[in-house]
Amino acid sequence: MDSHNNHQNNLPIYLIEDDEAVRCGCEQTIRLAGLTVRSFAAAETALSAMDDLPPGIVVSDVRLPGISGMELLDAMRCYDRDIPVILITGHGDVSMAVQAMRQNAYDFIEKPFHSERLLDVIRRALEKRHLILELRRLHEDLADSGAMPLIGHSDGIQKVRRSIAALAPTDVDLLILGETGSGKEVVAHAIHTRSGRSGPFVALNCGALPETIFESEMFGHESGAFTGATQKRIGKIEYAHGGTLFLDEIESMPLQLQVKLLRVLQDRCVERLGSNKSIPVDCRIVAATKVDLQRLSEQGGFRADLYYRLNVVTIELPPLRQRPGDIAPLMAYFISQACARFKREPVDWNEQDLLRWQQHDWPGNVRELKAVAERLCLGVGDSLEPSRMVTTSLTSKVELYERGLIRDALKSSKGNVADAAELLQMPKKTLYDKLSRHGLDPEQFR
Repeated sequence: MDSHNNHQNNLPIYLIEDDEAVRCGCEQTIRLAGLTVRSFAAAETALSAMDDLPPGIVVSDVRLPGISGMELLDAMRCYDRDIPVILITGHGDVSMAVQAMRQNAYDFIEKPFHSERLLDVIRRALEKRHLILELRRLHEDLADSGAMPLIGHSDGIQKVRRSIAALAPTDVDLLILGETGSGKEVVAHAIHTRSGRSGPFVALNCGALPETIFESEMFGHESGAFTGATQKRIGKIEYAHGGTLFLDEIESMPLQLQVKLLRVLQDRCVERLGSNKSIPVDCRIVAATKVDLQRLSEQGGFRADLYYRLNVVTIELPPLRQRPGDIAPLMAYFISQACARFKREPVDWNEQDLLRWQQHDWPGNVRELKAVAERLCLGVGDSLEPSRMVTTSLTSKVELYERGLIRDALKSSKGNVADAAELLQMPKKTLYDKLSRHGLDPEQFR
């Protein structure tokens, strides 16, 4: 089951409404959508209940006995200003709605309203709340580990996380395959952090080193090994003893040095330049590439024996364009980081911005997204090229939306098709047909 959506569905919605009929109707609508709701007839009792179970979001009528909805807004700013508050206003009460938005209300709903309108606002508010909580957790992770966390909840990133959890405690050497900027070093860091290895994490970009100094950087040298070698140097492999050596752009490593690396992988010993002494090393190799190494080895551009030695286990990192659902938490994280670094006020963005970002194909992946977040913090716009927008037909968008609704219903019903059909208000047979068309297996949600 997707923990992201499950967690979001379990964030309690506080519903404050003194009209019993309206309260019961709203409560039923929210429960039928598979969401958790706690109902109150007055703001005072809702505020008291927050000590036991904080709300994910608050939906409140403006006109209440005792504390009003507007006064509740002020109280929520003191309690937790990041909890979205949705206010229900009377028909035509425009000035009240405008004042509410000025006082930091997330949104308002005007009576009378359809249940779908209520659910739409609630879902958007929950998504915002989830992003805020995710951002707080990411900052805690960053403070604990010192490395950027692996952000996202897409199926592709969940699979990467499972691979890291399973493989990190082992000593197996790994290959990470992913496009430029997709986060290969972040994955390597996560593997090292979870490995339990006490030595350092040592990173070396094979594509950034001139060939003349590559061998010395990798393997080290003795004093006098070559002209200019006035003192002994410990190479990256030896320096990573007890830890992890991350070799990025491994495809750029000169062929003659690939032989030496293969020997290190087989014997777990290294010889410095100018020395015949073998030094035992206990270092785990995590290599990364953006190209098909097998094809490159078939073309003679990479040693086949080294490829097969590294390719025992490969972790494939999906490009950002294949996980548009991760863009919101990534952007929230990078904007927060950038605003703190540049000492700027937090930048607001809306659904239109997110839709535009999700339609961009992100050739530079997460690295490009981070640059966009920094530009937004500096107030110079996101500068995304229209030619880089992915064109998606209306039919495709409708199909994706329908698939998402069915997934949500299956999650809410824990894979019970009959219950999901009832939530979606469609015949069970129709739902089975749609499950087949969308390739959804109810077993995955049980």
